[in-house]
Amino acid sequence: MTLAPHGQPVSDAFTAGAADGFLRRHIGPDDAEITRMLSVVGYPSLDALMDAALPPAIRDPVDRPSLLPPPVDEAAVTAALREIAGMNRPLTSMIGLGYYRSHTPAVIRRNVLENPAWYTAYTPYQPEISQGRLEALLVFQTMIEDLTGLDVAGASLLDEPTAAAEAVALCRRMSTSASRRVVVDRDVFPQTRAVLQTRAKPMQWEVVVADLGAGLPDGDFFAVLVQNPGTSGRVRDYRALTAEAHARGAFVIAAVDVLSLALLPPPGEWGADVAVGSAQRFGVPLWYGGPHAGFLAARADFTRSLPGRLVGVSVDGDGRPAYRLALQTREQHIRREKATSNICTAQVLLAVVAAMYAVYHGPDGLQRIARRVHDTARTLAALLRGADFAVTDDFFDTVEVSVPGQADRYVARALDEGINIRRVDADTVAVSCDETTTLDDLRRLAAAFGIATDVNHLTELSHQLPASPLPRRDSEFLTHPTFHRYRSETAMMRYLRRLADKDIALDRSMIPLGSCTMKLNAAVELEALSWPEFADIHPFVPADQAAGYHRIVADLQRWLADLTGYDAVSLQPNAGSQGEFAGLLAIRAYHQARGEGHRDVCLIPASAHGTNAASAAMAGFRVVVVRCDADGNVDLDDLEAKLAAHQGQVAAIMLTYPSTHGVFEEAVTDICQRVHEAGGQVYLDGANLNALLGYARFGAFGADVSHVNLHKTFCIPHGGGGPGVGPIGVRAHLAPYLPNHPLDPAAGPATGPGPVAGAPYGSPGVLPISWAYLRLMGIDGLRRATDVAVLAANYVARRLADAFPVLYTGRNGLVAHECILDLRDITRRTGITVEDVAKRLMDYGFHAPTMSFPVAGTLMVEPTESENLAELDRFVAAMRAIRAEIARVERGEWPADDNPLRNAPHTALALAGEWRHPYSREEAFFPLPEIRENKYFPPVARIDGAYGDRHLVCECPPLSAYED
Repeated sequence: MTLAPHGQPVSDAFTAGAADGFLRRHIGPDDAEITRMLSVVGYPSLDALMDAALPPAIRDPVDRPSLLPPPVDEAAVTAALREIAGMNRPLTSMIGLGYYRSHTPAVIRRNVLENPAWYTAYTPYQPEISQGRLEALLVFQTMIEDLTGLDVAGASLLDEPTAAAEAVALCRRMSTSASRRVVVDRDVFPQTRAVLQTRAKPMQWEVVVADLGAGLPDGDFFAVLVQNPGTSGRVRDYRALTAEAHARGAFVIAAVDVLSLALLPPPGEWGADVAVGSAQRFGVPLWYGGPHAGFLAARADFTRSLPGRLVGVSVDGDGRPAYRLALQTREQHIRREKATSNICTAQVLLAVVAAMYAVYHGPDGLQRIARRVHDTARTLAALLRGADFAVTDDFFDTVEVSVPGQADRYVARALDEGINIRRVDADTVAVSCDETTTLDDLRRLAAAFGIATDVNHLTELSHQLPASPLPRRDSEFLTHPTFHRYRSETAMMRYLRRLADKDIALDRSMIPLGSCTMKLNAAVELEALSWPEFADIHPFVPADQAAGYHRIVADLQRWLADLTGYDAVSLQPNAGSQGEFAGLLAIRAYHQARGEGHRDVCLIPASAHGTNAASAAMAGFRVVVVRCDADGNVDLDDLEAKLAAHQGQVAAIMLTYPSTHGVFEEAVTDICQRVHEAGGQVYLDGANLNALLGYARFGAFGADVSHVNLHKTFCIPHGGGGPGVGPIGVRAHLAPYLPNHPLDPAAGPATGPGPVAGAPYGSPGVLPISWAYLRLMGIDGLRRATDVAVLAANYVARRLADAFPVLYTGRNGLVAHECILDLRDITRRTGITVEDVAKRLMDYGFHAPTMSFPVAGTLMVEPTESENLAELDRFVAAMRAIRAEIARVERGEWPADDNPLRNAPHTALALAGEWRHPYSREEAFFPLPEIRENKYFPPVARIDGAYGDRHLVCECPPLSAYED
């Protein structure tokens, strides 16, 4: 298949029927089922339903041409991706800067990375049915705590630079100093310094970059950030500097290399308060920069201020250990603009890969790998010294070589040998070794430096190396039995299977989470992720080596701009929350460029997701809340009052459309117009784009900037809570303020505010998923997906309305792609809560809908277009059966404190022994006959969250905890 330069296929060997084949597989209900669903909802056709549901003012003309190419079938999209992959050139990259080649053990690649039980799972907000991924994340936390020598670590962050910026914010919150200065060592990775600078401006921190080898600068500062090993590769002893910083009232943050900590003294032992880094080199592909799991570890007294997610150990109703997300009161949906961070996701799938890499190798294996990497670099240095090149000392894996005035020449000569090395400046190059580096790689490098050698000589040279001059780690790490017991592949395979079997993911049943769009992640869309042409590309290679990635980026930028009605798109934000932040930075920069930097008020409806308020605060805005009316819409009178009260100060409004209440607000164009007339910009949160795609475009009906969630509408899997991708689209006047990157001028405009992610294109490794989805669907397929998503939500709403009232509806009594079921009256009458219903659904084999958001005491249901009628009816049957159980409580047949809902979920362990409940085992475990055929047993009973917060444990507990 030949691809034209502008991205459209010249010719495709497919028929309309073949392309429709994927559409039929992506969309769950067939034509007959759609007809039956329409009859329940009360409309003769999908067109009639959409005409009734969508406000005419937001709709595109039906004949609007689309830039999306016609759809192709699965074979054709795979062939197209093969051709695009062939445009990339995965050479031997020895560039370093925090990105390294590694070997992903096949048992982990196949059983985690390529396993839908892991990649289709959702964030573990329902912990009883998330014990497998929670245990894996606890292993990750334990691994990071052990390696860094610090007390507590989170369940991963978005990347290393983001983790460093979050660490600085953490130190600012914890500090008693009045200073706003943070000192950053010149040897910190350039992308980390740049992300920190982006974050610092709206937070009004002063970033002082200094050569800390010469000591700390004068004056006050609240934090110091060092890198060890540094960009130069040097390993330094920071004990004296840390002591001086502490004496001057500052915290010390250490950016560290996770593999080097198998050999080097951990930062917790030399006094660092916080450690950050990336777990990428623990078996995670390069992927042109991401997705990769960042990490943050800290002293114990920092625990309750940590950003992001934290897995803790609690107990279940039977007193057994159980895992959950701890300290959730820190999260955005509760604290809003007072949240400690706007991050609402993680990099769970990649954190699990890294954790299992440590389990697979154990501490001895990690030390062997680290020692081999270090010795390979030392062999290279010895070879270069023998040829009279001046090289650095005191390195772990990166050797700087002095080549006065000849850096470009040696970079080119290495490239001729198929190796990428790094130009430091005109006089210096750097070479980074990694787990995959071979002696033959060193032979080719030697040739680039004009040194004749062979593998035998290099082997002999490596055997003659003196003892390493680096300081050595004496403390033990990874001592928990988990890191020692799975040495055979058989044992590892069974361990991974045992963890996966504990959870409910999309491979097991429907996950009807409102606002989260848990739809099909088709296998054909994910195939390319493991191909070397995508997996083995370093983010800072010359552009011609990543032409395939640039093709995918350009296509997605063009297609997403067309689908959203915007003029430009940046793919750099690697989560929806980071898209919010980037979009708000663009608004802030736009106002400043027009001499209106005093505009600092961001209006946010009361119904908004908590990240909106947290992002606004992080971007330097004051949050002013706008009330919602009885129908869940923005209260226009209150909006007008807030615009008047803050006249001349309004910078933006943040809307979600359709609203977080699951309705198409009629007044959205009026709201946009009023804010524009007041001099503000409209940020429209695109989390709910699955209800609009192909019908309406944000930029066309009044918005100025939006993020869209590729991990929702565009089929990138949630991965248990990450990876996420949240690109932003903007109208032309905001395009100059999109994110850019210091190491890739093509990644964004020179006038941009700086990067919001470490890699120029965020998480490009997962972009082929969304590219494939759009090529498989075409514009007509996307419209059909929207049709069926809206139909499914209205079908469920109608089927359940007499059992659980639908809280909000829009035009003609219809909802958008999700509906909110109101349980508040039931709770008042019976004491049965939304949590009871959520836990009882586990006994029926379902993940609960979104609980108590955006309204306390409700369940928000989003069926998506990918669930067929049988699955929708199975969910409806479960909910109706639960309502009948509630009625028995209401009638007094079961006590309010001893019934199947209050005691849910019921574990297999509860089958044994004496049964003392007023309901039968049959009613507890098999409330519907069909459950007998495919029974899921939650691995733990209901978890006591408050106990876990009072007795905080965030590392793998000893085996005795389970024995007791």
